[in-house]
Amino acid sequence: MSISGAAGGTNFGKIPVFCLLTGTTMALLEIRNVTRRFGSYTAVDNVSISVEAGEFFTLLGPSGCGKTTLLRMIAGFDLPDSGQILLDGRDMVGTPPEKRPVHTVFQTYALFPHMTVADNIAFPLKMAGKKTHEIKTRVADALDSVRLSNFGNRFPNELSGGQKQRVAFARGLVNRPRLLLLDEPLGALDAKLREEMQMELINLQKEVGVTFVFVTHAQNEALALSHRIAVMNRGNVEQIDEPSKIYGFPRNRFVADFIGKISMMSAQVLEASPTHLRLDVGDMGEVTTAGKEGIKAGDKGTIAIRPEQILISHPSEAPRLKNHFLGKVQDFLYAGDVTTYIVELANGAYMEALLPNSAPGRAKFFEVGDPVSVSWHHDAGIFLND
Repeated sequence: MSISGAAGGTNFGKIPVFCLLTGTTMALLEIRNVTRRFGSYTAVDNVSISVEAGEFFTLLGPSGCGKTTLLRMIAGFDLPDSGQILLDGRDMVGTPPEKRPVHTVFQTYALFPHMTVADNIAFPLKMAGKKTHEIKTRVADALDSVRLSNFGNRFPNELSGGQKQRVAFARGLVNRPRLLLLDEPLGALDAKLREEMQMELINLQKEVGVTFVFVTHAQNEALALSHRIAVMNRGNVEQIDEPSKIYGFPRNRFVADFIGKISMMSAQVLEASPTHLRLDVGDMGEVTTAGKEGIKAGDKGTIAIRPEQILISHPSEAPRLKNHFLGKVQDFLYAGDVTTYIVELANGAYMEALLPNSAPGRAKFFEVGDPVSVSWHHDAGIFLND
């Protein structure tokens, strides 16, 4: 089975573990109805998540959503007020961190400055009482897996940020944990290095086959790296799905708005069928969008359209589409390969449209104040119930 990271388009395998008795897939990690409160504040509210062996699973959400608290409970650094955390079917609540087959990689690297790279990586093996020859072999293998074979005798202050992060990954994997927890490990890196390390993580996870549970607030990072994503908000899980489903078929307004850019308009269903919806969008008139199960005439909600789904053109060159409105360019953001245009419609609403800068010498196509047409195909966008 091969799953693609949505943003990067990288294929990397995942090998599910099957129960021979039941014929079903066994979860390596099961979080069952876990709640954690701090006084009157509920950080994690009755959360249930299942993670398969070999999976790259991401907890994604804004600051304060509960993702790091949940990760700390999996690691054993914090305890739930109620619920179970099972690893290979065994409840880990009450088991101290050092007794769990789990390792955590932090954003700050947490390398010992007085130890060499090799000694940093060897530290958990020494604490576990492994023999010298085994430690030497495992450290060499770990260094090789992160492409730092010649760096064993260096000290942390002699390494770049990316090299330090790779040492932290190597130390996290050297003890062969069943589960590797990554607490925003790329957060301290600059944008270019962060992108490079994303590819490193994908390749590393593919090679070692260890289950990763990754915490981040960066949407693009989650889309690029993950087999599946749990989007969290205010201690709750809003949606668990593959990256392409999270982005293309968000379950509610929060997920749609949090993942990437999107334009949204209040709408009421006039006509519903399995293939299309006809919607009233107030003084803008009517629009159509793709059909959706469980929707009926009279339902109120929101139509959400991604910038890349919106076509922007000069009014005289507008395509003949039913979903078609006039407006003017309010602002634009040039980003090298693409330009994002903010368009104000006649009723004062705003939409974002994306244009690739593919033509040589064309840094932008429209200026602020230019009249434009915005349109989208009948099957673009998604209707979200209130």
